[in-house]
Amino acid sequence: MQLSKMALGIGLALGTAFAASAAPQILKIGYATAPDSHYGVGSKVFCDEVEKNTQARFKCQYFPNSALGGEREQIEAIQLGTQDLVNTSTGPVGNFVPEVKIVDIPFLFRDYDHARKVMDGPIGQDLLTKFPSKGIIALAWTENGFRHMTNSKRDIVTPADAKGLKMRTMENRVHIDGYKTFGILPTPMAFPELFGALQQGTVDGQENPIPVILSAKFAQVQNHLSLTGHVYSPALLLLSPKVWNKLNDADRKVFTDAAKKASSAQRAKVNEDEDKGIAQLEKDGMKVIRKVDGDAFRAALKPAYAGYSKEFGEANIQRIVDVK
Repeated sequence: MQLSKMALGIGLALGTAFAASAAPQILKIGYATAPDSHYGVGSKVFCDEVEKNTQARFKCQYFPNSALGGEREQIEAIQLGTQDLVNTSTGPVGNFVPEVKIVDIPFLFRDYDHARKVMDGPIGQDLLTKFPSKGIIALAWTENGFRHMTNSKRDIVTPADAKGLKMRTMENRVHIDGYKTFGILPTPMAFPELFGALQQGTVDGQENPIPVILSAKFAQVQNHLSLTGHVYSPALLLLSPKVWNKLNDADRKVFTDAAKKASSAQRAKVNEDEDKGIAQLEKDGMKVIRKVDGDAFRAALKPAYAGYSKEFGEANIQRIVDVK
């Protein structure tokens, strides 16, 4: 009888230990926009792939709509290990990995095909190798999209139309230096504060890709949209080294493969939003200027380009321009 009780106790203990070891590791993933946005789509594909290919040893807990803070705060949390993953624009990334700032130069990329070839090719892949020394693991380039200007005052066709407008910008000096040449009054501000600032008139406008303008419902507080396409905004799926360093080689491959699939899905959502979203924003009451004077914007940018050439090297900028 005593032996049976003992065996039962050992069995229960072993069962409890097995259950504990089988409990999935929960990964906290954050992003700035709504769950049905391009960031939400990419993040879900990544998490689904990781869960499936690790036999549910890893699962995600999602924190959309900047629930864990602005992008800069989330990147800091990745470094500290208090957050596991973030799907973020490159806007604040240059503050952590300075080499990345080169991709934020206005009018550097011709179109999506050019941008994606750069990010997926040697230039973009080399940039990913700069992250570990800064306490961040960059799993893959995802995507935010080409940025366009919105405001509550007037149509923007030329830089002269933008002059004097108080525009929210990301905390990104490369962007800010460029926008100043357009006569804009840049106002750096974290994304979670933006809708309220537009609503209250603290700023006149903002600039973001169509998927963000849609998911953030900026049509409720902005009535002018100009398709300036002035900056291509890549994005990144970043992982904490605290997680990465505990993964075996097989799991690391699962994570990197999942990130590539997430990138494809996120880009597909950007394409879809670009195709359908402009018409939706018009239905929502925005006046859309489809043809802006791109040559005038590029000409206005020349003083800033002198600074970019000095900072990043003319040859490095030309390498990106030359990708076909």
